[in-house]
Amino acid sequence: MIFNDRIAAAEKLAQALSEYRGKNPLVLAIPRGSVPMAKLIAEQLQGEMDVVLVRKLGAPGNPEFAIGSVDESGWVYLTEYAAKAGADDLYVQREVAAQMETMRRRRAQYTPERPPVDPAGRIVIVIDDGLATGSTMIAALHALRNRKPEQLICAVPVAPPETIQKLQGKADRIVCLSTPADFYAVGQFYRDFPQVSDDEVIACLGAAT
Repeated sequence: MIFNDRIAAAEKLAQALSEYRGKNPLVLAIPRGSVPMAKLIAEQLQGEMDVVLVRKLGAPGNPEFAIGSVDESGWVYLTEYAAKAGADDLYVQREVAAQMETMRRRRAQYTPERPPVDPAGRIVIVIDDGLATGSTMIAALHALRNRKPEQLICAVPVAPPETIQKLQGKADRIVCLSTPADFYAVGQFYRDFPQVSDDEVIACLGAAT
């Protein structure tokens, strides 16, 4: 399945999540790519939108290769191959500190005048534009599970089968539109896959508020 762009993927996800329409779900985006998607899905489902901040921990010398992730509370998830990728304890501590600082800066930038929307007792739907290793989604789901939502749903357009397997048990429900075995990168499943800017994130959140 190839999507024209993120908005086309979001429309298909909204259809797959239509049973939650009118139940005031909290739709949470993992910034930045999925923020415009979450805005559309929240509108379609008559829900509320916000962001959940988690950060990928990049491998030494290869920051795009995820060896784990960290959430806003400082909880760290490390993959089983982190050490083999060269990430010793000191490297992980430094990378965690750097990503925590990025999250603090982004929280102040994205929602400066209000705290994050409380997910307690809510139907919570976590959106990303696709998963590769699933590290950031695992951190997001862990952070949200601790906040006691009524139901926790992971919803993505595309992910490899082994990543969906890793997510089993970490959400109450996983909605994934396509699980291709021939998976190299999320962007290969979009015809148009531009970067989403901080300004666009701020605009989406401002419009949602």
